[in-house]
Amino acid sequence: MSETEISPRTGNGLDFAFRHCEGLIREGDPDRYFATLFAPAALRPHLFALYAFSLTVARVREAAANPMAGEIRLQWWRDALQGEARGDVKANPVAAALDDAIVARRLGRQPFVDLIDARVFDLYDDPMPRVNDLEGYCGETASSLFRLASLILCDGAEPGGAAAAGHAGVAYGITGLLRALPWHARGGQVYLPADTLRAHGVTREDIVTGRGGPGLRGAAADLRALARRHLSAYEAARATISPAAQPAFLPMALVEPYLGAMERPAYDPLNTVVEIPRWRRLWRLWRAARRIR
Repeated sequence: MSETEISPRTGNGLDFAFRHCEGLIREGDPDRYFATLFAPAALRPHLFALYAFSLTVARVREAAANPMAGEIRLQWWRDALQGEARGDVKANPVAAALDDAIVARRLGRQPFVDLIDARVFDLYDDPMPRVNDLEGYCGETASSLFRLASLILCDGAEPGGAAAAGHAGVAYGITGLLRALPWHARGGQVYLPADTLRAHGVTREDIVTGRGGPGLRGAAADLRALARRHLSAYEAARATISPAAQPAFLPMALVEPYLGAMERPAYDPLNTVVEIPRWRRLWRLWRAARRIR
């Protein structure tokens, strides 16, 4: 089954495709949705297309019956980006909107293929081997997203801040994976690096069976510290980001509050839903947006 058949298009024209992408992000990634509202209105459709693509490939495991089916879906996206997919690729609204963004903003296609390749890891139950592998995974996914959003905001011109995007993605990615730990664990996925788990006497089975324990709290604390180190490095490099690209990094305003919420006494890595009230998220995004104007 092709990705076009999996996600049929029910309307005509790019307007529908962009509205579809915006709706996906509003429901599936509200933090990026609200952050994008602070970007220039003319560029928001292409930002939503980028984020909808990322969200779609991140959800392939949920949509696929098994890893092989997931590999087929990811291959469809590779083929679509490289002009090799069968059928009408633009019948898929996310693919149509993304293709328009790539052409209009003069984006390279290889970073999108690299992001897809990184998502192959999601399809399987193997633990993340080492801390360096986790940083690389976040770099190829979240960091790439910050970089591509920067290019969209700068209309294909050099936005600067390559190192800032790298550190931002690792901090943002690790924070998101820690927040998602309860759901990943129930699905048999372990993104926490095996070397960190071993250092705290934790096994994969402790996580996926819900046993948890003090060792897991220690491992999670180590990863929060790693996220904060990358957050500090991002802050130190912010001055290298072009002013036009700054709105791409607004979601970073939410990293510290999420990390702080994981340090409350009642926090349980496997059972606590780490959330921030919407009004507080909006306030932090608004305040961050005011600083870049």
